[in-house]
Amino acid sequence: MEELAQVYARSLFDAAKQQGKLDVLREQLGQFADALEGGAAGQGPAGRNGDSRQRRVSPGFGRAPRPSRSEGNRDLQVFFFSPYFSTNEKQDALHRLLVDPDELLVNFFELLIENHRMPVIFRIRRTFEHLWEQENRLLPVEITSAIELDAATTDRVAQRIGESTGRRVTLTTRVDPSIIGGLVVRVGNAILDASIRNRLEQLRKHVAQGAF
Repeated sequence: MEELAQVYARSLFDAAKQQGKLDVLREQLGQFADALEGGAAGQGPAGRNGDSRQRRVSPGFGRAPRPSRSEGNRDLQVFFFSPYFSTNEKQDALHRLLVDPDELLVNFFELLIENHRMPVIFRIRRTFEHLWEQENRLLPVEITSAIELDAATTDRVAQRIGESTGRRVTLTTRVDPSIIGGLVVRVGNAILDASIRNRLEQLRKHVAQGAF
């Protein structure tokens, strides 16, 4: 399924890029996927164990948060994903749901429906988003702290990372009291754990190994 999503996402991305519609298609594809997920734009899920997450737009950075999943549009998912409804029924519903859609995206959705590939729409959206980030040289950065940090501090960290990597940073902040103090910074797939919790854990391991 993942490989299939990559093929469809790449095809849509290449067509959108050729027509100069990458931003438009990214926005409209995201809106449709969010509608199927039943989320509301601008609302993000609470972190585990009471953690709070905040994704904000800073000067030169930023991307809107992805909405949380709800049960509100489960029927809509069942309708588009189920083989028990006809292609014509789904395409008719598609045209009623979309508001001022780009023709390229309409054709793409119709192709997914005809090929019974709508269930991979969320994977397609994630892959398209990844391709869009690469095209715009965006680098996701997540800063986790025990208490909420002020914007100036987090922006300064993001700016230094951006300057050192030569890429634009999309910044996410998260509060997790369990790290006790310090910071955990995730840059792409790399993690820098400078939290007090991690230091205590390392100390515990050294004591357990008889290092002292």
